[in-house]
Amino acid sequence: MQSRLRVHGHPIQPMLVTFPFGLFVCATVFDLTDVLGGPAFLGLVGYWTAVAALVAAGLAAVAGMVDLWDAPGDPTRRTAVTFNLVNAGVAVLFVFACLIRTRVPEHGATGGLLLVELLGLLLGAAGVRLGSSLVRQFDQGRGEPTSFEGFGPPASSVAGGFGRRRGG
Repeated sequence: MQSRLRVHGHPIQPMLVTFPFGLFVCATVFDLTDVLGGPAFLGLVGYWTAVAALVAAGLAAVAGMVDLWDAPGDPTRRTAVTFNLVNAGVAVLFVFACLIRTRVPEHGATGGLLLVELLGLLLGAAGVRLGSSLVRQFDQGRGEPTSFEGFGPPASSVAGGFGRRRGG
């Protein structure tokens, strides 16, 4: 399966998914610190970090839907659908947590909400595993170099030795 949305030959969605997952982790760390007795403003920071993660998750979901639009019905498509459903499940758990927190003064975290977030992170870890599987499936058959040769100029532009230019 080839992604329609690519940057320099690499699919965009796996890149975009890292942002919401990282922000969800940060939000959970802020909330854990708040629940364990840290400064109260950390609950507010955790809330807004989760909101930012949900916006990023929406962008990643759009990219995922574009990729699924014309994907063939093979095992890669099933993995991609599962990956998107898992990511949507993580987002739903964090939406639930954010909606409940809108009624809490200063959007502080509670032990129950922290458990919902931890459950979301566990589900997200399964998504990371599926995402890495998808990246491997996307990259099958690509003829990229596996050494540092890929960072230099193409072999046709250097002739006769390192640093010497072709021509007069």
